[in-house]
Amino acid sequence: MPLQPSDRTKLDPTEDTVFYGLPRFVTHVDEGFIQQLTDLYRERLKPQTRILDLMSSWVSHLPDGIEFAHVEGHGLNAEELARNPRLNHYFTQDLNQEPKLPLPDQSFDAVLNTVSVQYLQYPEAIFSEIHRVLKPGGIAIVSFSNRMFYQKAIQAWRDSSEEYRVELVNRYFTSAPGFSAPEAIARRAQVPSFLQMLGVAGGDPFYAVIAQRV
Repeated sequence: MPLQPSDRTKLDPTEDTVFYGLPRFVTHVDEGFIQQLTDLYRERLKPQTRILDLMSSWVSHLPDGIEFAHVEGHGLNAEELARNPRLNHYFTQDLNQEPKLPLPDQSFDAVLNTVSVQYLQYPEAIFSEIHRVLKPGGIAIVSFSNRMFYQKAIQAWRDSSEEYRVELVNRYFTSAPGFSAPEAIARRAQVPSFLQMLGVAGGDPFYAVIAQRV
């Protein structure tokens, strides 16, 4: 088990449906992160395939110019999902209350999770579900930075270094039998030294952990 009971706790223990009851039409990472994520999707996702965008919102960061057979969206706020132009269909569900996805076995070529993995209290169950809905050879891409709604992130994430968070997502994948060895990508935004002397901070770091259903 990757997590102990105390690791799963949140500072705000109210149900997530309450916290996410109002739509937030904002981006939670900077343009540099978004560009790296879109480039990664362009490299790893194939046209005319079926995509599940898990814990999505009003944008999916999928590359323009690539048509997919179907993009299924999941999230907690229906207004946000309805605004997302890349979704062919969407549903709402609190994964911390009900981890079982209402989706058929082996029905997607790719499952995406963007800057949301830190909120999962039972990631072992969710990653098992990701494996179940992926077709053999299908890919899962989990991306994240160092931003979060602090009160809603689990303790194991809040109290960890960025390097350990990468390892934590690796462990989520390995906790679900049937995935390939995870591949980790870690890129910190570079700032020229003269800007560092002026106190200019770098952009959002970009992390992704990728595995395939074998």
